[in-house]
Amino acid sequence: MKRRDVIKDLSMLPLAGSLMVPKKATEEIKSRKAEVAASKEIYQAIGVEPIINCRGTFTIIGGSIERPEVRAAMDAAAQVFVQYDELAFGAGKRLAELTGAEWGLVSAGCAAGMKHVTVACVTGGNPEKLVRIPNLEGFEKTEVIIPRYSRNVYDHALRNVGVTLITVDSIEELSNAISSRTAMIYLMAGESSMAGPMSLEAISKIAKTKNIPVMVDAAAEDLTIPNVHLKMGADVVIYSGGKALCGPQCAGLVLGRKDLLMSAWQASAPHHGPGRDNKVGREETMGMVAAVEAWTKRDHAGEWKRWLSWLDSISKKVSTIESVKTKVIEPTELSNRTPQLRISWDPAKLNITGEEIAELFGRSKPRIALGGGSRDGATFVSITTGQMQPGDEKVVSDRLFEVLSQKRTPQKTDMAAAAVSLKGHWEADVEFFSSTSKHMLIIEQDGNWLEGSHKGEFSVRELQGTVEGNEFKMRSTDRQPGDSITFMFSGTVKNDAMTGSIYMGEYMTAKFTAKKLKFKMKREKIMIPSGPPLAT
Repeated sequence: MKRRDVIKDLSMLPLAGSLMVPKKATEEIKSRKAEVAASKEIYQAIGVEPIINCRGTFTIIGGSIERPEVRAAMDAAAQVFVQYDELAFGAGKRLAELTGAEWGLVSAGCAAGMKHVTVACVTGGNPEKLVRIPNLEGFEKTEVIIPRYSRNVYDHALRNVGVTLITVDSIEELSNAISSRTAMIYLMAGESSMAGPMSLEAISKIAKTKNIPVMVDAAAEDLTIPNVHLKMGADVVIYSGGKALCGPQCAGLVLGRKDLLMSAWQASAPHHGPGRDNKVGREETMGMVAAVEAWTKRDHAGEWKRWLSWLDSISKKVSTIESVKTKVIEPTELSNRTPQLRISWDPAKLNITGEEIAELFGRSKPRIALGGGSRDGATFVSITTGQMQPGDEKVVSDRLFEVLSQKRTPQKTDMAAAAVSLKGHWEADVEFFSSTSKHMLIIEQDGNWLEGSHKGEFSVRELQGTVEGNEFKMRSTDRQPGDSITFMFSGTVKNDAMTGSIYMGEYMTAKFTAKKLKFKMKREKIMIPSGPPLAT
């Protein structure tokens, strides 16, 4: 079906704001709005302002909204006691029936599932090994192989077990890296794992001849039945419960070989060992089963049409503004698969950027999380539908129309002259929540522009920034395999001393002070001998 045909049919859809909405659907919308209003009050009572989610299933803002079936199952499960090993076995069997996998396991999130499976591959279900993790001295299996394209922030779940990660860049390197120490091969699902020289299919062919398990992290993907990754040769695939499945936020879905999943369950709470800190309750277990059952019955095509109707409503309203253009993006890949609206405009005409709107919406009421950026001379905001709720589309379109329609004077692009010099070597004291750290900044200055290096406790990285008057902004990024931490310095300079803060994104904000070093060595010429020393 072409998109124009989809839009033509939108007026007939429930929850789309049409005059044709059935009375029962209207009542459901009113009930849902009342429920949301009550839910907001819970957070507002402790001083936390809720957010309209036009960003996606990001854990930092709550992941997804649990489906009614999930909440009902969790509430029912909370009223009765069960033996957890029996519960895990019953849930594993039911998840296998629903998905076609050999077995299923509910973990305390996707990352916890990754950790438990890694433990299973290292210990083989031997509890004498289990209780020694992360000390792998004397273990036979101590290494995990990862293609470079799969290194990511979530592979900490594997590293927590104590294994050594072997990063490879080609199928030949991977084949050569396999040894008697190889416990597992780990892949993050995506374009590279689905096709190409280092695809899951290519890797699994090699792994199976060596009896090496392959685990796939498909956290944000739609669940496929039969499972695409298991069909391609994976032994285990893991999903986040709180993303596309709209299950419990603190649960993960693990599917695959029964022997590995039973060993993974042994490594999970309530059993003592390295997984005791990843407790999954009876509520999350039954909520996850309910989420998978609901997934098999959901009207996915109807959901997609409803999402498109919301984007169409927003698009029609903002498209009346000068220079504003809209484009609907309908992704076909499995991860984060939900329609998205990109609203772009000429920043020189509206005198505001997408980044500024995203920041404004995220910090003021009604709070709305959306994406913002710039590309090819235009600026834009992006609206992702998957976790929007009925009525959100009107709030979002009204707010966007209000902000984009405002008349603004052109922003000054010229920077105020620098009134201070930051050139030199600076010794910085960084104050975290419960410790301090010594850092070094070496800065060169060209008018308003700063560049140089930032030495932390473990690495040296490039530094760049600006200074206007006596106020500065600087940025550096510490990059490690699978990880990066960006330091964003802001503050003032006075009498060769800096004071300010360091914004570090998800790692929150630190304070810092710095003093410019004054070298005290006496200036003198240096003579270089013309031959070897005649005395020592």
